[in-house]
Amino acid sequence: MAAAFLTGEYRRTIDDRFRLQLPAEFAESVSGEAGDVIVAKERAGCLSLWKPDEWQQRLDSGISLLRQKIDSGRMDQRWGDVQRLGRLLSTRHTTVRLANRSRLLIPENFRSFLGVDASHEVLVIGAVICVEVWNPQMWTEVLKQEMPEFGDLFKQLTQ
Repeated sequence: MAAAFLTGEYRRTIDDRFRLQLPAEFAESVSGEAGDVIVAKERAGCLSLWKPDEWQQRLDSGISLLRQKIDSGRMDQRWGDVQRLGRLLSTRHTTVRLANRSRLLIPENFRSFLGVDASHEVLVIGAVICVEVWNPQMWTEVLKQEMPEFGDLFKQLTQ
């Protein structure tokens, strides 16, 4: 069965305890059987939500390739980059269990990265393969930069 094609834009308010009610179809698409979801830091002002098995598959694939490069000696001159990747990887993602199958508690160490305080609005955006939670000001900046290229991008990816 093909994965859902996640699109749409929803305004939501983070409550006073940093909980966010996800649209039901988004929550269902990114949560595992137990209601777990991967929360990942993407761009400043954006957190992405992934289905755990899909995230793990992507992560395992990348780590396996990196391990092969290390084992073959191809990274000997790049240990600083390998360490930098390790530091970023160590703080990039976490697993969160959705309450009531659709309410996300934004983890404490992810809140400042998102840059939105409790009782403020965020935008929940379908990004085809994952769901993104955006600081509204950052989302507006991304749209200003990327929307003029929409037509060309659509053509490139659909030809």
